[in-house]
Amino acid sequence: MHATQDLHDVLIVLAAAILVVPIFQRLRSSPVLGYLVAGMLIGPAGLAIVSDVSGMTVLANFGVVFLLFTIGLELSIERLKAIRFHVFGLGTLQVVVTAALFYFAARWLGQPREAAAILAGGLALSSTAIVLQILVERGELPTRHGRVSFAILLLQDLAVVPLLTLVPLLAGGGTRLAGALGIAALKAVAALLVILVVGRLILRPALRAVAAAKSPELFTGVTLLVVLSVSYLTEVAGLSMALGAFLAGLLIAETEYRHQVEGDIEPFRGILLALFFMTVGMTIDLGLVVREAPLVLSLVAGLVLGKAVVLTVLCRSFGFPTAVSAQVGLSLGQGGEFAFVLFSLAMALGVLGGQVGQLMLAVVALTMALTPFLMVAGRWIGSLLSPRVGPAELHRLEEDARDFKGHVIIAGFGRVGQTIARLLEAQRLPYMAFDLEPSRVAEGRARGLPIYYGDASRAEVLKAAGVNRARAAVVTLDQPHAAERAVEAIRRLSPLLDIHARARDHEHQKLLHDAGANHVVPEMVEGSLRLGGLLLRSLGRSSGEIAEQLEEFRGEAYAKLTNLIPPQTDRQRSAPSKDGKTPQGECGHFQGRENG
Repeated sequence: MHATQDLHDVLIVLAAAILVVPIFQRLRSSPVLGYLVAGMLIGPAGLAIVSDVSGMTVLANFGVVFLLFTIGLELSIERLKAIRFHVFGLGTLQVVVTAALFYFAARWLGQPREAAAILAGGLALSSTAIVLQILVERGELPTRHGRVSFAILLLQDLAVVPLLTLVPLLAGGGTRLAGALGIAALKAVAALLVILVVGRLILRPALRAVAAAKSPELFTGVTLLVVLSVSYLTEVAGLSMALGAFLAGLLIAETEYRHQVEGDIEPFRGILLALFFMTVGMTIDLGLVVREAPLVLSLVAGLVLGKAVVLTVLCRSFGFPTAVSAQVGLSLGQGGEFAFVLFSLAMALGVLGGQVGQLMLAVVALTMALTPFLMVAGRWIGSLLSPRVGPAELHRLEEDARDFKGHVIIAGFGRVGQTIARLLEAQRLPYMAFDLEPSRVAEGRARGLPIYYGDASRAEVLKAAGVNRARAAVVTLDQPHAAERAVEAIRRLSPLLDIHARARDHEHQKLLHDAGANHVVPEMVEGSLRLGGLLLRSLGRSSGEIAEQLEEFRGEAYAKLTNLIPPQTDRQRSAPSKDGKTPQGECGHFQGRENG
């Protein structure tokens, strides 16, 4: 009967995700919020369709493990060294200052010293799972505020170790607190060194031997073994399993098997992480929230505002711009998943009162549910506070733009934008490029290129660039939301301008088309077509035959996969129009060799 009940709960969870999450996606909201709401609906405090949350909590926690593993895969030990100052400097200071603030607040509210210490430590932590998931979804992890947020979250995961050690010591009187914490710290450092040194020595040869067997099932099994083994070792050493998974990802990131491992682990990560978010939603006691609504709302506001202010001030003191600091502060203003572990342990050992513990669990869960909205607010405030092009720069831009007519505006001067600029230069076509990375702008100006610091989604920048005299615009920004805003702004100021845009995938392609782009190039389609063209050439097909075949498949792919135009029959597709040309779909393509 127990197995049947577990299967029943799993089916309910899957059904709730299938029904609720697509609604949030259609509203262009984060799927994380959909998972949280779905969990609230089916949980014990909602419709009570799933009454026992503990049965799924253990499995759901592996979602955080696999999330940190994939984050580790995106980094390397060398890249981690580059942010060590932010991790151990800014991250440590954030935990200490925030914990001190909440400790005095808890004491002022009448909590005993032991309970105040646990509450302060737990509330100083933010949600690694939710914040990183949203940053990855929106392509913002490589941005400045994304890197700073990740560095702080990484240190917070390390801070879990002394906090978990502190709870039983406080329950027993805490007579040898300093000595116990020192031993725990030594154990943690020793475990990290052993994992990094031994892992670097044996991991690559082991993966090479497994890959030589040419068994996909064996390779996936070994990948899971590595992740779970390192996570288990860190758990035994008193660290969190999530930190161990991150270390495993760092080790594999330095091998040539990183991409294969990432593909193997992705299905596990997606399913388990969704389960984790839903279990968080199930823990929100709606009855308690309703009964203590004024107190709960006050605590939620105090937690978010307190952490946001501390983080913003600390980031500014470390030299980050106000826009980045405010965005980091709001992004990390919520409570974290480790607070559930810490508060539950404290309640079990009698350090934290049951009613206070349940109230704080509800507060933390609510702030986690608010995370998508906080990050949207942070992005909006960051855009308001971001350095704008001043009157002097605008005047110089207008002066330079007077000599331009029939030029191309390039929004984003990264790898793809620079490639397009070189193509335009080769054809002697004028262009003006914009980017928000000062070093990139300075480098381009030093080479005499017409690149300017500016946000291509701002009307004053586009007007100064002579958008009404431009011949076309190309949006190559790699951040999806920034690309959509740029397309909307250009289309609003110049309704007839030909706008080309770079998309990440088909879903992003549809959003850019809806924003006003005439021609959108999804990287996935173009990459596969180029690879297919090289394959056909190696098989002896002629250049003309390959070009014709790729052109046909390109039109079909853009039309069918995005539903931008009605499907055509083969006869309709091949029938020439009145001017003798074969009709094309609405989403044309960029006739360049490099599509990013």
